[in-house]
Amino acid sequence: MINEQKKMTVSDSSVGADAKQPLCKNNEIISNQKQVGNLQATNNIEKTSASVNTGVEGLDAKSLVEILDTTFPPQIPLIEDFLYPGTYLFAGAPKLGKSFFMAQIGFHISTGTPIWNHAVQKGTVLYLALEDNFARIQKRLSKMFDMADTDKFFFAIESKSLNEGLDLQMENFIKDHPDMKLIIIDTLQKIREVGGDKYSYASDYEIITKLKSFADKYNIGILVVHHTRKMESSDTFDMISGTQGLLGAADGAFVLQKEKRTENKAVLDISGRDQQDQKLHLKFDVERCVWDLEKAETELWKAPPDPLLEAVSRVLTLENPKWEGTATELVALLDGVEIAANVITRKLNVKADELYNKYHIRFTSDHPHGQRRIILQLVEEE
Repeated sequence: MINEQKKMTVSDSSVGADAKQPLCKNNEIISNQKQVGNLQATNNIEKTSASVNTGVEGLDAKSLVEILDTTFPPQIPLIEDFLYPGTYLFAGAPKLGKSFFMAQIGFHISTGTPIWNHAVQKGTVLYLALEDNFARIQKRLSKMFDMADTDKFFFAIESKSLNEGLDLQMENFIKDHPDMKLIIIDTLQKIREVGGDKYSYASDYEIITKLKSFADKYNIGILVVHHTRKMESSDTFDMISGTQGLLGAADGAFVLQKEKRTENKAVLDISGRDQQDQKLHLKFDVERCVWDLEKAETELWKAPPDPLLEAVSRVLTLENPKWEGTATELVALLDGVEIAANVITRKLNVKADELYNKYHIRFTSDHPHGQRRIILQLVEEE
C-alpha cells in the first residue's frame, strides 16, 4: 500500500506495527484506487427488499437482517492507527506549529510515504491554507522537504464559506481528482459565515455535521484546524475553543499542546470513533520544520489473528488471486475452522475491514438468480 518514491526526512520512531504490502502482480488483481474510489457506504447497501414500513413518510429504515447482510466498503485508514476517513478537529494554540503538521501529513499522504513508521494510503490532498499565501507555502514546503515534489498535493488560499458554496467547490475539485483522500481546512473560522465571535452549540454542531456528511459521502478525510482556549482543563478535549457541539459532531479530534511556548516539544492527544485514544510525545525539528515522534505513552492494542480470516487468506494465492463461489463451497475449503454456511457471509461482512487492511483481500457478495455468491480478491494498491 506504500509507494516509497522518495526518502522522507521525518523520523521513523514507531507507534504502531508496519502494514505489510501486497506483492501481487497478477492482472486479475484489482487496483484499490479504481475499486475503492470515493464511495458512499449507503450506495452499497443491497436493494434486496423495500424499506421497512415505519409509518413515517420518507424514513429509510433498514432491518437488522438487511444491515447484517450488507457488505459495506472497507474502512481503510489514511494513516495506519492514526487518521481515518471522516471529519476531525486539529486544535492547538496559535503559532504552535499546526500548519507545519498539516503540511507534513498532506505531503506524506500525497506521496504515499510512511510517517513515523505508519503505513499511508496514497492519494490527492487539498490544503485550504486560508491564512497563508503561496509565497509562504513555497518557503515552508521547500524547507520541510527540500525540493521533493508531488503532483497530488494542492493548495488554495481562498474559498467560499460553507454556507456560501464551499461544498460545491470541494465537490467540483473531487470530480477532477477522483483519488481524493484528504481535505485540510486551515482554519475553521475562515469557512464560517460572517458574524459575531460567539457561536451556539447548535451552530457548532451544524457546521461540523455538514463537513462530516460531505466526508462520508465521498469516503475521504477532512481535517479542520482550530484553536484551543486559554482556560486549563483536566480533560484535554475540553480545551477546544467553542462549544461541545464541535467535538460532538466530529469523528474525532487531535489536540496539540506545549508546556512552554518556547519549547520545541509537544504532546498530541488523539481521540476518535475509529481509533484508540493515544498520547504522543513529539519534538519539532527547527532546522527541517517537521514534527518527529519521540515516544507513544501507551502501546496500541493489537487484535490477535482471527482463525476465520487466516483460513480465508489461504484460499487465495499469487497464482490464483480471485475466488468466487457459494458460502457452502467456501466453508468446505477452510482448514481448521468450523462455521455454518449461513453464518460465514455475515461474519465476513463484519470483518471486511480487517480482511482488507491486514490481508489485502476484498470481500464482496451478491445474489444473482436468487443464490448468494461470495467473491474474494487480492488487492494491489497503486
